[in-house]
Amino acid sequence: MLRKIFVPVRGDGMIETVLGHAAALAARHNAHIAVAHCRARTEDLMPYGVQLPAFARETLAEQARKLADQEEQGVREQVQSLTASHGLTEADGSQRDMATIDFTEENGLMADVIKRNGRLADLVVVAKPDRDRNLGANSLKSALFRTGRPVMMCAQNRPVPADFGQHIMVAWNGSLEASRAVAMTLDLAGSAKAVTILSGGGGETQGTTADELVRYYQMHGVVAKVHRFDGRNPGEELLTKTNELGGSLLIMGAYGQNHERETLFGGNTQVVVDKAETPVIFVH
Repeated sequence: MLRKIFVPVRGDGMIETVLGHAAALAARHNAHIAVAHCRARTEDLMPYGVQLPAFARETLAEQARKLADQEEQGVREQVQSLTASHGLTEADGSQRDMATIDFTEENGLMADVIKRNGRLADLVVVAKPDRDRNLGANSLKSALFRTGRPVMMCAQNRPVPADFGQHIMVAWNGSLEASRAVAMTLDLAGSAKAVTILSGGGGETQGTTADELVRYYQMHGVVAKVHRFDGRNPGEELLTKTNELGGSLLIMGAYGQNHERETLFGGNTQVVVDKAETPVIFVH
């Protein structure tokens, strides 16, 4: 059951994107959104490996605190504005008949905040990494490998479509990661109007077929259909078929190979991370 959605934020311009998508799911499932502002510690902002006089360190520390205070206030005001515009109710999450939200301040790097808070969430929502600004890669990696929870990655500066989550695409190759992705997102599939299983690219090597997945979904009250495809690059094909078939959310297993190997030499997950414009839920 989708009850708690964890959304880590900071002053990087991604709040509207991640909170907007989280709010759409919360409204559909009467879920609670736990927003955590990741406030950098003073020591994290100091020049690494540089010896500074005491007065210089004190000056930098004071400036860092002031900047952090300003960012916190700005983030809090933006979250409050978005809370009102999305019709969310500020509450502690104990209510089960409405979509709610609360805001907390967490000290530390975003990757560490995600690790601490994400393990007791039903879904972690992060922004797509921005390679140009070198932002977000560690956050996504922490969410995937250190929480054990489904992770929704939202593309930057993309408005939330009215039909978000209504047509779900499920990438299937019979792997352990794909199986976990299906099991951990049954609520989302159950609330969708359509579920399409994407199978191809030499998949189903584990012996569990897409047709068997259709029957599994049927046991959970979900009607799904299979779309098979051929292509040398399954990652790109998943994104192409999602767009062609009108999918608004892609669900897939992540990093069946070693993460570093995929990052260096390419892999289906890394292709999707780099090129996705539609929101993607990854499960490792």
